[in-house]
Parts: sequence; structure tokens; C-alpha cells
Amino acid sequence: MANVLESLSNEMAGLVESVGASIVRVEARKRQPASGIVWSDNGVIVTTNHVVQRDENITIGLPDGETTTATLVGRDPTTDIAVLQAESSGLTAATWVESSDVAVGNLVLALGRPGLTVQSTLGVISGLGTKWRTAAGGEMERYFQTDVTMYPGFSGGPLATAGGQMAGINSSALMRGVSLTIPTGTVRGVTQALMAYGHMPRGYMGVGIQPVRLPDAIQEELGQETGLMLMSIESEGPAEKAEMLQGDILVKLGDDAIRYADELQLCLTGDRVGQEVEALVVRSGQLKKMTVTIGAKQAPAEE
Repeated sequence: MANVLESLSNEMAGLVESVGASIVRVEARKRQPASGIVWSDNGVIVTTNHVVQRDENITIGLPDGETTTATLVGRDPTTDIAVLQAESSGLTAATWVESSDVAVGNLVLALGRPGLTVQSTLGVISGLGTKWRTAAGGEMERYFQTDVTMYPGFSGGPLATAGGQMAGINSSALMRGVSLTIPTGTVRGVTQALMAYGHMPRGYMGVGIQPVRLPDAIQEELGQETGLMLMSIESEGPAEKAEMLQGDILVKLGDDAIRYADELQLCLTGDRVGQEVEALVVRSGQLKKMTVTIGAKQAPAEE
């Protein structure tokens, strides 16, 4: 038994060392430094937004003990993700595991580098949830419940599997008093958007809308009373390109029921920009499926 425990202990220590090669220290706030993860070997770093309290004079502590400067590429407060560009190359990029490959009972490690060396705690996945929206309106593909202890400075660091892959980024800012893990799919989508645009673009369909009551038969079929009538359609906008017509009533976008204007706005998240989404409309009293490619709107506008 002693040999088994010693072997397991050594393997865990080796895992921490291996994963630690992709974890950096992020000095971008007055108090204790936080952590970050190497996204690509050319110096792209992903971390949490709330630990990046300044846009300039950001310092990155590298795994080899050296330090370098970094600039802010972009940030998304709604999902608590920020992307930095470090003045460094040849870094060890992290490998990621999809949240669908994580199961309840899996052993996981929370890691951080708030100091010179990597710190780690061990726990298990105790629960898996479905997609949810943060209080700031960001969309998460799902959430993890773990019994892992997150120490100060762990925000921005990874939740790693026993196989040494990153299952997400740990954050202490999304839910007061609770540390959560931002899953891989959300991290990827937001990071790619921030690298492309420098901010999270706001999705739009190019329509003017008005809530209306649905016909009784449609209400019964869908289980909802209202939808959004398209009062105007922007020329060459996403809705027009999808061949939507003035007078259509939008009742569903993707998997989400659309009853009120705020529900549509919540669906038009930045990670959906450029994606083809199935829309369900009522036209001439009949339900019709359509495909719309969500556009990017830089300035606020009525959807």
C-alpha cells in the first residue's frame, strides 16, 4: 500500500510540474498577483478579467522564473475573461479538454502561480450543470461544481484533469463568495473573439421589433404566449439575408424561446457573431424554420 501511495504521490507531483509549464503569474493589480494560462507559444495569455485592473504596465512571471511585459489584447467582463500578449515566445501552450469529456467523480487539480512557483490543490468534479448566464449577461456553455479549494491568486489559473489537460479557467468573480470554472468552450470562443476584435462584439440581426400576442393555435403548440414581430428589416442585414420578411414573428432563436426584446438581446451574445443559428418564425399563421448568420454590431442599436 505504501508503494502505491508513493507512486501516486510522485505521479501527481509530476503532473503539477508538467501542467505548471503552461501557467504564468499575472501582475496587473495593486494587491496580490494572480495567474494566467499560456494560450499559444507566441505569448498569448488568457486570464480572468477582474485581476487585470490596469491596461498598461502589466508584468508576466514566466515558468522559468523570468519576467516580461504584456499588453492587454481585450477583455470581456460578462464572462470574466481577459487576453494578454506577452513579450515572449517559445512558451509551452496548454492543452484543453472539452467539458463534454469531463465527468462527475473525475479527479481535478486547481493550479495557480501567484508567486514564483506553482501551487496546487486536489479535488473532484462533484456536479455538472447546463449552460447558464452570468449576472453580467455572459453565456457559459455549462458550469462545474467541485470541492477544490481555491487559494488567493488562483483566479486566472486552470482547473486541470488527471491527464494534464485544462478543463477551464478558475474565477472568483462570477458568483460572490464562490469560485467557479469557466469551461473550455467558453474560454475558446471569447478568446478568439477578443483576439479578432479586441473586444466582445455585440451580435445583431438588423431588425426593428415589437412584442405581439401569438395566435391561439401557435401558443398551444409552442407553449408561449408572445413573440417578436419584425416591424422593419435593415437592408443587407442578417435578417434580410436570411430572407426574413416584415411581419414575421420571431419565436425562437437556436434553443431559446423569444418572447420579449430582452430575451433576444440576451441571445445575441458576442460568441454567436458569425455563427449560423436556426430561427423559428410565424409567417401567415404557420411556423417556418430559417437560418440566420448573426452579424456584429459595434455600436448599440435597437435589435
